[in-house]
Amino acid sequence: PMGRRLLHQWLGNPLLDLDRIEGRLDQVEAFHEDGVWRAEIRSALKAYGDLERLTNRISAGVAKPGDLVAMQAFLEKIPQIEGILQHSEQKAIKGIATGIDVCEDIFDLLQRSISEDPPATLGKTGVIRPGFSERLDDLVESSRGARDWIANLESIERERSGIKNLKVGYNKVFGYYIEVTKANSERVPEDYIRKQTLVNAERYITPEMKEYESQVLTAEEQIREVEKEIFHEICAQIAGQAARLLKTARAIGRLDVVSTLAEVAAHRGFIRPDLSVGDALDIQDGRHPVVEELIPGKRFIPNDIQFEDGERIRVITGPNMSGKSTYLRQVALIVLMAQMGSFVPAQHARLGIVDRIFTRIGAQDEIHAGQSTFMVEMVEMANILHNASNRSLVILDEVGRGTSTYDGVAIAWAVVEYLHNHPKLRARTLFATHYHELTRLSEFLPGVRNYNVAVSEEGGKVVFLHKISPGGADKSYGIHVAELAGMPRPVINRAQEILAQFEAASDQTSDDPQVATKQLHLFSEADPLLEEIRALDLNSISPLEALNRLYEWQQRFGRENNE
Repeated sequence: PMGRRLLHQWLGNPLLDLDRIEGRLDQVEAFHEDGVWRAEIRSALKAYGDLERLTNRISAGVAKPGDLVAMQAFLEKIPQIEGILQHSEQKAIKGIATGIDVCEDIFDLLQRSISEDPPATLGKTGVIRPGFSERLDDLVESSRGARDWIANLESIERERSGIKNLKVGYNKVFGYYIEVTKANSERVPEDYIRKQTLVNAERYITPEMKEYESQVLTAEEQIREVEKEIFHEICAQIAGQAARLLKTARAIGRLDVVSTLAEVAAHRGFIRPDLSVGDALDIQDGRHPVVEELIPGKRFIPNDIQFEDGERIRVITGPNMSGKSTYLRQVALIVLMAQMGSFVPAQHARLGIVDRIFTRIGAQDEIHAGQSTFMVEMVEMANILHNASNRSLVILDEVGRGTSTYDGVAIAWAVVEYLHNHPKLRARTLFATHYHELTRLSEFLPGVRNYNVAVSEEGGKVVFLHKISPGGADKSYGIHVAELAGMPRPVINRAQEILAQFEAASDQTSDDPQVATKQLHLFSEADPLLEEIRALDLNSISPLEALNRLYEWQQRFGRENNE
């Protein structure tokens, strides 16, 4: 548990200091190089509990007897780990070992004071081990003597009274009592005091029995109070040493994390990243650490990324399902893993430390806040543009898709320009988009490069290669994706017809988004009827002539359509 929490902290708070990152990487590498030693450490760590949480519970005054037993068991195993670490000559590992305190004094206190199998709560006796407190031992002995006298009372009274079926019992209302059947009620001794009458029996007490009962009950109450007092004193002593215990807990947790990172790296082919304070972003054969585990029957396609000198923004186009989003995420995760001190899934990774990773990925409404998908997207995008720096890594996936096509293109275009031109921003940016118009940005902005996810068309079938290649994509393959998703064949066929019409119309318009026409024409630019309309001088013809021309065109247009 301690290692799990520490790993969560490392993931949520990657480092910016190069020396600290390298220190963690040195520790991971030490375990990575020695598989036998790593296995020995990991086997020993499996038996450990949660010293950090136990210490915090004790310090907060909410510990139970079982918590102290668990702490004793934890401290008992520390010398084993310490012995294993002594076999290492690695300087990085010795740094962890120095943080481990065996806490012999605390272990000795717990071993002497707490019973091996105490009750779950302090409400019952038996928490403190015999011999630890003379005062407690005297009370226990007094209670035991009174209990022994009461236990022998039944045989003594049977012999004294001659009543063979006489019984001694106890309930919470009357305490201890002597029960005699009504058939023998005439034979009870004179010192018996009737306490309760039942259908077939009478219950009695004696002054001597009540005296011993008082001793038992008083002693038990005193035992509970004394045990509580001793228990809280022990907890106070341990709480006073909390700093030592927490330091040890952190060291053990760190051992767990770095040995686990080394284990994963060894089994999955991760490598140590080469980090610097520059702005390098060079990853060879990078892989997504999660996705590659989810497709064990298939080979994950690795991809490179290498920002050239002067390159700041990479626009990535390609069809849905081709792997754009996976590529973006894997780059971000590799950078994050490197700066938390982990090996990374790649053949080589040379990375400049980033100050923050900004992402705009996915889409969802925030109905409770009255925000639509597009509004959420724009709020997140605004946060990135206001807060990113030239040392940031920005990951953008399909910015602008939550609104109309032209609005979306315009916003996406402007965002790229802003990221490229802002003198204090210029963050390393990966921008995945289905807006092919954005590939024109590389013509105007020297820091923009175009890449696409490769697709192969064979026999009318589209195969996603999941490989990032230079240049922009020439098709979106959206209809093919719809077909893969199980769309009805009539819908697919109709979509292909409509796409052909749009493509034919768009061939007659400018493809420059800065001057593009934003409405398709009703007629082809070369249509004879359109040429006649353009040539007609409305100022030189009468209304009757205009009606005649309209009638003529109507007849001809209808006849041509029928043909």
